[in-house]
Amino acid sequence: MLVLAELVDGVRRFRELHRLIPGISQRMLTLTLRRLQRDGLVSRTAYATIPPQVEYALTELGHTLTGPMRVLADWATEHGAAFAEARRRWDAADGKTESIEAHPHRWPAPKSPSATGSGSR
Repeated sequence: MLVLAELVDGVRRFRELHRLIPGISQRMLTLTLRRLQRDGLVSRTAYATIPPQVEYALTELGHTLTGPMRVLADWATEHGAAFAEARRRWDAADGKTESIEAHPHRWPAPKSPSATGSGSR
């Protein structure tokens, strides 16, 4: 989902995607992009330049996911405090803290507060 979210704004090169998605290895990004291409969600355009340049973009099918992904991102933002509390309780009961870092949402804000049904953020 992070790769798709980064492609919502337009075409991106591999290095740009790698820089924008914290903690992803080059191998995992490569595999993810290949899977998304196979599923018809992302297109890959290679240019015969030196060094070679490759660009990735959402396909028409990929663009159909932007609405549902935005709704999911808004839901996660709205319930962020509940996530933090659940993690705090888990860590307290478990006696240790997991070394899992949350990735920040990089999704454009809704155009108006009424778009999400919530007037506060």
